[in-house]
Amino acid sequence: MRRKKENSPYWLLEGYDGTKKFYERRLDVGQLTTNQAKALIRALTAKAGLTFDEIVGAYAKKRTRIANVHLGVHKDGPYPVFWCGNQPHFIISARNADGSIVGKKNELK
Repeated sequence: MRRKKENSPYWLLEGYDGTKKFYERRLDVGQLTTNQAKALIRALTAKAGLTFDEIVGAYAKKRTRIANVHLGVHKDGPYPVFWCGNQPHFIISARNADGSIVGKKNELK
């Protein structure tokens, strides 16, 4: 078994119901591509809070009667931070070893 590198970047995956965090997991940044990270939060959102009909509607053609945007993934500006869902919702963000968001400079320095 390989040892984790203590100073390597990682994906931080968090699940929230309102403001209450109910899930957290760290994944080595090499384990997921950005597209896989987005697909992962879509799947978790569907599993945690949608009915079968809501999931079907999320994959339906836009502007059809059954279409919805429940599994839309949103991005936080230029940073690798993505979220999906309302209640519950999941956030995944690429983090540096010190916990800061990749690409975001500390504005308090």
